[in-house]
Parts: sequence; structure tokens; C-alpha cells
Amino acid sequence: MLRIPREIHEAVLEHAREGFPLEVCGILGGRGSEVLSHHRMTNTDQSNEHFMMDPKEQFALVKELRAAEQSMLVIYHSHPESPARPSQEDIRLALTPGVAHLIVSLMDQETPVAKAFTISEGTVAPVEIELF
Repeated sequence: MLRIPREIHEAVLEHAREGFPLEVCGILGGRGSEVLSHHRMTNTDQSNEHFMMDPKEQFALVKELRAAEQSMLVIYHSHPESPARPSQEDIRLALTPGVAHLIVSLMDQETPVAKAFTISEGTVAPVEIELF
């Protein structure tokens, strides 16, 4: 289970809406299964079909999270025109062990759908999200 504060969940959805029609990406930090922080990242690909985080931003954020005694819990990105499930490319590029993947679908922009998954060695499993 992944515990996400409602305001962080809403901030992720807003980030996805703001970036439309391109994919957006970011990282959620925290401890255990509880998200404590939201960090927008730059999608260097500037694409509506895939994303790549800026490596310098990502490295700096990992240092920042460590200093705050947090770890990277979630990598999130949006799917502007497809469902909230990992694409084959998402599965292939899921190389960070122990991190959940949150995907926001904007197929219905008025009611975005966010779902979380673990992805390990090509195997995808859903992760329950509890908003608080």
C-alpha cells in the first residue's frame, strides 16, 4: 500500500493537466509507505508518448531526499492519451528497484485516473493507494 496525502495527489494531477498534451514526470519522496514530498522533474524528451527525467535534477533530488531522511518512493508520469497502466516502454525502462510507479491518465481531463504499480524484471503488480 502507498499512503499519499490528498494535497500531494492533487498536485500530481495538476502537474499532469498543466503539461498536457505532453507527458510530465516527477518523484514522490517519503518514509516507509508514506509519501511526504512532491518533486516535479523535467521531461527532457518533451514527448506525449514517453518521458526521460533530467539526470542532474534526479541526482540532486536524491541527495536532497537523503538530507531530509526520506527516500524515493514513487516515480510518476502522465499518459495524456492512454490508460493509467504501464506501457511496454514503461516496463522496459523501470530500472529503479523498490520504487512504485504512479501513472496518471488524462484520457478524461476532467476526471484524471491515477494508478500505482510495482514493476520488477518485467512483472507488473498493482499497488493500492490510500489518500489521507
